Amino acid sequence: MEQKQKVYQELDRLEIKYEIIEHSAVYTIEEMDSLEVFHDNPSVAKNLFLRDASGKHHFLVVMDKDKKADLKLIRKQLGASTLSFASEERLMEHLKLKKGSVTPLGIINDQKHIVEVVIDSTLVDREYIGVHPNDNTATVILSYHDLCIYLQMNGTTLHIINI
Repeated sequence: MEQKQKVYQELDRLEIKYEIIEHSAVYTIEEMDSLEVFHDNPSVAKNLFLRDASGKHHFLVVMDKDKKADLKLIRKQLGASTLSFASEERLMEHLKLKKGSVTPLGIINDQKHIVEVVIDSTLVDREYIGVHPNDNTATVILSYHDLCIYLQMNGTTLHIINI
């Protein structure tokens, strides 16, 4: 089954309201910003896939697209060892995603519940958050509340921190 369809089916199963915006493939926030369709929705999320120094802990960080990630600050709040960006191989192994398609909706592919999701506190209670549906040719718009339901129903450990 196609990655996007798997996400849409899960959202439907959970009775989560969402909107789909199809667009050309994008690999960076700058490319997302250049798409005309997002000028009315500033809540597109930036997503980072990180690992700790041991390689045993993996974190998917979800933050406002205009913020810069301070890995030392994130590490301190999580009580983790030194954090760095995880490899494309680890991304594929744990979330079955390719570079440019990182999204909290990828948790559906983490059957072993290895990846912990970290959400920036500025996203809490946002009415709309835009994330990829495991494919960088579309963006799903849903509420923060519904995103949390999706994550919790998939058995994900969730952290809310200040980035």
